[in-house]
Amino acid sequence: MTRLLPQLCVLLAPMLTPTLASAGEDLPMMVNIKRLSLESALTMAQAAIAQCRKEGVQIAVTIVDRGGHPQVILRDVLAMDLTLTVSRQKAYTAMSFNTATGELENRFTTPYSVPKVEGVIIARGGLPINAGGTILGGIGVSGAPSGETDEKCARAGIDAIKDDLEMESG
Repeated sequence: MTRLLPQLCVLLAPMLTPTLASAGEDLPMMVNIKRLSLESALTMAQAAIAQCRKEGVQIAVTIVDRGGHPQVILRDVLAMDLTLTVSRQKAYTAMSFNTATGELENRFTTPYSVPKVEGVIIARGGLPINAGGTILGGIGVSGAPSGETDEKCARAGIDAIKDDLEMESG
């Protein structure tokens, strides 16, 4: 059956094309997508590190764009290498679900639920980045002794550009 699948797709594609084309006749050919500038993402990451330093901890922070691709990754001098992976996963998860990763902790309880997907992690320290009702990406922080501190540092990152984001999107 798996060898027939590509051939079946080739046969069915022409039949589906008129349906798809007619369904989108009134739709634009392109979509404008808002993205964070590199400077905005870097400002957030630096603010998150600064907040965690005030807390006495060294962390890694990752900013991902709305497609889940890393835009900025910073690791403080003494943060462990593992914090790079975990901060990226937190940022990706927050962006994907458009919610704080800490709010997902009790949402998935079955053994085969979404958190088993590679790259998704359910632990505090990831926040979505939103402006004007649009998801722009996610920020993830890892390395503090608690998820609460990770989340506090991530929040400081967003707060560093929040007013500018709201002015820009308004």
